[in-house]
Amino acid sequence: MAPWILGDKFNTVYPHKGSIKALWETKWKFPCQKSVYPFHDGMYEDFEPIFQKLIAENINDAFTDAYTNAFLPTVRALENEAAEAMSAGKKDRASDLYRRAAVVLRISRFPYVSPSTKPETSIKRAAFERQKHLYLKAASLWSPPIKEVVIPHARRAGKDGAQIPLYVRLPEEASAQNKVPVVLLMTGLDGYRPDNSQRTHEIIGRGWATVVCEIPGTADSPADPADPESPDRLWSSVLEYMAQQPEFDMTRVAAWGLSAGGFYAIRAACTHRDRLAGSVAHGPGSHYFLDSEWLSRVNDHEYPFTLTPCLAEKFGYADVADFEKNAQKKFSLVETGVVDQPNCRLLMLNGVNDGVVPIEDSMVLFSHGGPKEGRFFNGLVHMGYPDSLPVAYKWLEDVLSPNASELKN
Repeated sequence: MAPWILGDKFNTVYPHKGSIKALWETKWKFPCQKSVYPFHDGMYEDFEPIFQKLIAENINDAFTDAYTNAFLPTVRALENEAAEAMSAGKKDRASDLYRRAAVVLRISRFPYVSPSTKPETSIKRAAFERQKHLYLKAASLWSPPIKEVVIPHARRAGKDGAQIPLYVRLPEEASAQNKVPVVLLMTGLDGYRPDNSQRTHEIIGRGWATVVCEIPGTADSPADPADPESPDRLWSSVLEYMAQQPEFDMTRVAAWGLSAGGFYAIRAACTHRDRLAGSVAHGPGSHYFLDSEWLSRVNDHEYPFTLTPCLAEKFGYADVADFEKNAQKKFSLVETGVVDQPNCRLLMLNGVNDGVVPIEDSMVLFSHGGPKEGRFFNGLVHMGYPDSLPVAYKWLEDVLSPNASELKN
């Protein structure tokens, strides 16, 4: 495939690799101070002492129990303070503290939680379970609240699980008499249902509902990660559930796939084109992200930790070498012909300098299937943050509420 559009950076080992000190000082400290990804909803004051401890104790491997354990005393302190605030009737303060504790747990269980793990044997799974618990304590106090709904996987087959857990948030004005548009958020490799507060705030602020669902091979998803067609069954079950909700206007449903979820947003734009008004593939893979040459260097790029073992397990492979050799032929949306079908409106967003998913994965789609839309950001990395977010919201407004007055982000 070389030369890649990423250019010389393709063969570069990024400076934060292998060192928690370098990761914190060169990559993570600034977004933590600004409370942006992956520290969105969080507070710098919660994280700075944790990372100083990790640095002092030379804990550099995020896959170890020692890494996760370093975060837990801060979680306990925030949780205790939140409980005291609730007892004192200070619900807003309690909600903020529970939210902050959930964010600390998010970083503690980075970079990946497998659906096959159990809390009693996996510290990251235990941290994720606790994150969900505290996050829902916070979100249940919001107006309107976020609620967890567990639905049957009506279209399950093969090795799919029986239930699909969702987070659902409805604007207060939604009713059977006032149906509202819906955004189906498809989460990513490391960001799950409790990691999308700001998006739900923005969506609710536009008068839309949101349903948040995890993608195959991650967190609580019941979809068989090794079956390329399991996402089709997953979205069919979710959309059929949505169609039964009296508040949802099923003529105005858009998907929004985030990072690894962008792959599924592209697929759904084809396989479920008659049920979706539009789909946003944000930082998406489609074909080249599974190329063995790309995978041979992706661990050296901008992702904070080693990526290929997580991707291998996410796609149902027990062996990284097997994944790198065979996944493209099995899962590529180009190789399998998925993107040669017609599609609903589909917007692709990414940074041109993405070292996690090559920008080629968005560009190749313009040569397949129906017309596509795209906006790519020069000089920006994976997801094209922050410039891509206003574009996503404006496009969704055009699709879901074309006659509404424009909102400012």
